[in-house]
Amino acid sequence: MDDVTTLASNLNGLTWREALASAVHILRSTEGDDAPVDARRLLAHALDAAWLDLVKDPARVLTPAQATILAAMLARRLIGEPVSRIIGQRGFYGRDFLVTPATLDPRADSETLIDAALARIKPIWGTGAGLNILDIGTGSGCLLITLLAELPRARGIGIDPSAAALRVARANACQLGVGDRARWIEGRFETVARTIGQRFPLIISNPPYIPTPELAHLHRDVRDFDPHLALDGGPDGLDIYRSLALHLADVAERGWLLLEVGDGQAIDVIQLMNASPVSARIGQQHVLPDMAGKQRCVVFEIHE
Repeated sequence: MDDVTTLASNLNGLTWREALASAVHILRSTEGDDAPVDARRLLAHALDAAWLDLVKDPARVLTPAQATILAAMLARRLIGEPVSRIIGQRGFYGRDFLVTPATLDPRADSETLIDAALARIKPIWGTGAGLNILDIGTGSGCLLITLLAELPRARGIGIDPSAAALRVARANACQLGVGDRARWIEGRFETVARTIGQRFPLIISNPPYIPTPELAHLHRDVRDFDPHLALDGGPDGLDIYRSLALHLADVAERGWLLLEVGDGQAIDVIQLMNASPVSARIGQQHVLPDMAGKQRCVVFEIHE
């Protein structure tokens, strides 16, 4: 608290331009080249202003209240808390999503699943009339909600074992205008698969896939702030994929299954699916890279 008070005192009375420079300097030691981006986002949030406002009026002076808010946020960032968690939102596929300690922080890597889904769905379903989507392990709802926003006549269900995560997903759906087309079910996939009562031509999932022994070695931004329920994939990281392989027949109709996987897991996931009770219904299989070139998305075509 003393550090925050001192920092707030140093920031108080600075112009917006000076405050930005100071914030960059403070974060540079821990954030390196990311410091300017983080500093801009934190300052804009402290001022309750758009970045364009800072550009237009850089000579405005921080109020004591704004200095205190900015100091507290900088202190949180210095101990590793991600900016998205500090400001309570993360951009994903051009939209802002609420995030809380109950949800995984959406990553740009997962946008690979959205691109892959839309490339297959739009030529056949157009705007999604009659299309039902299932999102397994929905978290913040970013995958399902994005697809519903991009396919304005589609409907979907998100499953998650965390009631707190589903509250966030529901809020995101309402905020982004798709709340009337989304339904949320609390529970683990293996326990609810047979009770959903319908099948889906599009099933998508970004499940927990970090092997349990590796959790302690994750970057602190992830290890200390993402919920372990959304990270821990069991001893080898493949627990949820085994569950999907066993119970997929309960929810899949002709269409596609798209799974996010960890680096190096694609072949293992493909082998699990090809040895599963639904293997006879699996057609073409594709592995797609994320923006960093890592194998990130496995696509399975599902037959009748």
